[in-house]
Amino acid sequence: MFMIGAAINLLLVILVALVIRWIQIIKNNSEQQVAQNEEIIKLLKSVKEGSTFN
Repeated sequence: MFMIGAAINLLLVILVALVIRWIQIIKNNSEQQVAQNEEIIKLLKSVKEGSTFN
């Protein structure tokens, strides 16, 4: 019975670690996407300013 409890606790610790890592990956990807979006906005503004079709 002790082994089953220990195995369940170990699985829970592993699951929590995986969830935390998954959240870190999502946060990192979100920060990269924000930086890319800011670059796209700058490029679009520069194209708009250089356009003669205002």
